[in-house]
Amino acid sequence: MLSQSAFDGLLAILWPLFFGTVAFFMFRAGGDPDTLVYASLGAAVMGVWTATSVSAGSALQRQRWHGTLELLVAAPTHFSLTLLSMTVATSTIGVYCMAGTLFWGRVVFGIELPLEEPLALAVAIPATIVSIGLLGFLLSVTFARYRTAWTLGAMLEYPVWLIGGFLVPLTLFPGWVRPISWALAPTWGMNAIRDAATGSGSAWPDVAMCVVLGAAYTATGVLLTNRILFAARQRATLSLT
Repeated sequence: MLSQSAFDGLLAILWPLFFGTVAFFMFRAGGDPDTLVYASLGAAVMGVWTATSVSAGSALQRQRWHGTLELLVAAPTHFSLTLLSMTVATSTIGVYCMAGTLFWGRVVFGIELPLEEPLALAVAIPATIVSIGLLGFLLSVTFARYRTAWTLGAMLEYPVWLIGGFLVPLTLFPGWVRPISWALAPTWGMNAIRDAATGSGSAWPDVAMCVVLGAAYTATGVLLTNRILFAARQRATLSLT
């Protein structure tokens, strides 16, 4: 459904190019070619998170608009599996965002992406994308009681890519920010992709942390789903009418 939406499709095309262009111009002003690679990878993962944050945050809200939420909850399949498939699907749209940003940087700005560890990179990219989708699943459940859930998803778009180290090194932030960034799977995924591409370190520990946090998001999201559905059935508040 998202792939058929003109609005979402246009955003998926324009936002990655916009983010990438701004980042490339900013980092190119520094005169260090290595920073352009840093910006290229960061802008690519930004596109994945942008595609996920708003869509995942408003996943339940969209089902309310369509009048299908009650049917999905009443279906034999556990609702957490249904919701999980929605949020992971939104993150897979980020595959185009990532590919489009890297292609844009190569063609327009001449940024050559190094491939020091192709196998690690081939594992780090899908692990990062799926973990972002799992984080979106947790957000969608957390925002279930809010009528304007999509605004909360939009609000978290910029803070997450900032403290996730997509474009700004975490060393530039106050010390209290780092523990928050460690709880975000995109932080570890971003580190894994950079290490695998540039060979600056082993990407496997970061990939493992990305997977562990994604599993934690899933378990927490399932527990929250059960609790929210129980409360909604007690109070008949699922549709928020």
